[in-house]
Amino acid sequence: MRTIFPFMLLAATVFAQLSPTAAWATHAANEYQTYPNVTYLTMGDTQLKMDIYRRRTAATPQPTLIYMHGGFWVAGNKEGAILNLLPWMEMGWNVINVEYRLGPNTLAPGAVEDCFCALRYVAQQAMMYNVDVNRLVVTGESAGGHLALSLGILPESEGFDRECAAVTPMPKVAAVINWFGITDVPDVIDGPHRAAAAVRWFGSMPNRMEVAKRVSPLTYVRTGLPPILTIHGDADPTVPYPEAVRLHEALAKVNVPNQLVTIKGGKHGGFTPEERDHIYLTIREFLAKNGLGPK
Repeated sequence: MRTIFPFMLLAATVFAQLSPTAAWATHAANEYQTYPNVTYLTMGDTQLKMDIYRRRTAATPQPTLIYMHGGFWVAGNKEGAILNLLPWMEMGWNVINVEYRLGPNTLAPGAVEDCFCALRYVAQQAMMYNVDVNRLVVTGESAGGHLALSLGILPESEGFDRECAAVTPMPKVAAVINWFGITDVPDVIDGPHRAAAAVRWFGSMPNRMEVAKRVSPLTYVRTGLPPILTIHGDADPTVPYPEAVRLHEALAKVNVPNQLVTIKGGKHGGFTPEERDHIYLTIREFLAKNGLGPK
């Protein structure tokens, strides 16, 4: 004990000097159990995966975040988004990181269909991973923001889940945290803000504008939607800031709880540490106001 005690005392002293965030990071492996590359859907020879981070210490179903990466539906992967999950783990959420099929190999609306199937799979496996299906929050950046909005806004009657129809009902999303996501898809494929990457998601399909409208969150704004928080830089050169404003105004007209966090001079992500601190404090407040988050 004489040789162990001084070490334990030193460790305790050092730990006490850590910031709350650093202290949490030190024990993150004790707090979470990881289930990597869980197959949620098989499409031909393709197995679509998700990574699941489940709180070890929780005995009751937990609020769960579902994250979709960005990349204009044609680039990116779930592994590149891992650091974006850490603030949610620090807040005590279960976290699920979803991959989806990318264009141009899989054209629209493939990514939307995949994410609806991922949502259904989470509900089917809720008991396994200790998920509270009444507290499912979806989020993502850029194309991931669009996919999160799609899960919260696109109606089930559109049939985007037909590839994975099952006995388990499609769960209702409790809230959407949209990081500079596309809200008006026709705008970025054939409109004033046409983007080459977005065009690749549609290829040369003859009915691309019809499909684009089907996967546009602005098409389906109506009463009864879940609370929606949008974060967007007003100098974004990739996804036009006016799309965020239009969504905010449309939601407000039908009394959907929503908030637009404008980052002054902000580009397409890459926000400063101070801006991100402000954003995550706002997210916490928004979720708490809407009865969401760990208890």
